[in-house]
Parts: sequence; structure tokens; C-alpha cells
Amino acid sequence: MIQIGEKPSPTFAQPLELMSDCHRRVEMFLRALILVSEQAQGGALNKMQRDEFETALRYFREAAPNHTADEEQSLFPRMRKLDTDEVKIALRKIEALEADHQVAKVAHEIVEKLGQRWLALNALTGQEVSELNTELKRLAAIYVDHIRIEDNEVFPLAHKVLSATELNEVGHEMARRRGQPFRAG
Repeated sequence: MIQIGEKPSPTFAQPLELMSDCHRRVEMFLRALILVSEQAQGGALNKMQRDEFETALRYFREAAPNHTADEEQSLFPRMRKLDTDEVKIALRKIEALEADHQVAKVAHEIVEKLGQRWLALNALTGQEVSELNTELKRLAAIYVDHIRIEDNEVFPLAHKVLSATELNEVGHEMARRRGQPFRAG
């Protein structure tokens, strides 16, 4: 339900806005993982903590890889085809963003493994809590700059330099990746 004055959620017809919207979910679910980890410190999870933790882990396991693919398979390759100074400068940043994706992938694998262990045993050792917190802090540090660069530099540039047809193709690919229909608005 949309609140009066609230902007409607973007659709696949607005792929860059949808990618940016996904960043809000990344931030929200990462905050949930960090908060639960800080609150429970590897101890027994109450129902609310367990539900939040499971939901956040599921998001990063199932939905977040689509976002990475949206960028690495759909958006960035189209930008690489353009031969302007502005895009060349952005491409250097894009290479760093792709490297971030690899570091984040490894950190997420560790968080997933420890998170599933915590959910199964309802406890983590002190060493495991420390490792989980280290990886969550690593992810938070990666995402703060990563998201800022994409939202404030890469996506606005892509909107400026990619044609409506190219952006439409990106949106169609995003929908296909998720097994959802493309709706033009």
C-alpha cells in the first residue's frame, strides 16, 4: 500500500532506480544481521531475533546475487562499450566495485555458514561470534563506499549515457533473472 505523498516503488522499467532501491534492502538486512549479532552475542535467539536473522540470511543468499548479476552482467558491460572520458573514469571505479563483489561474496559465505550454525545449534562459540562480527563489519565497510559510489556516481552516469533501449534491455534482463514478467510501468 502506498502512503499519500510516498513515491511508488520502482519497477523493472526503471532498472537503475530498482538497483538503488535494492541497496536500501542490502543496508536494512545487513543492519538486522549486525543488530541481532550484537544483541545475542552468540547466545540463544528469541523468536523475533531468529526470524530477523533468518530473513536477512535468506535475502543475502537468494536475492542479493541477482543484484550483483544485474550490475556485472547487464549494466557494467553496456557501460564498457561506451568510449567517453567520463565513462572511462567510471570504469576504473566499476572495476573496484566488481572486486568488492568478490570480497563481499567470501564474507557472505562465512556469515551464511556461521549464521546457519547459530540457527541450528542456537549458540555460537566465542571464536565463532568474533568471526561473525568481523565479517559483518567487513561487509558494512565494503557496502558503505560501494553503495555511495553506485548510487551517486555510477547509476546517474549510466542514466545519462545509456539509451532508453539499453536501459529497457537491462530491466528485461533483471526481470528474467528473477523469473518475473517485465511491466512497463
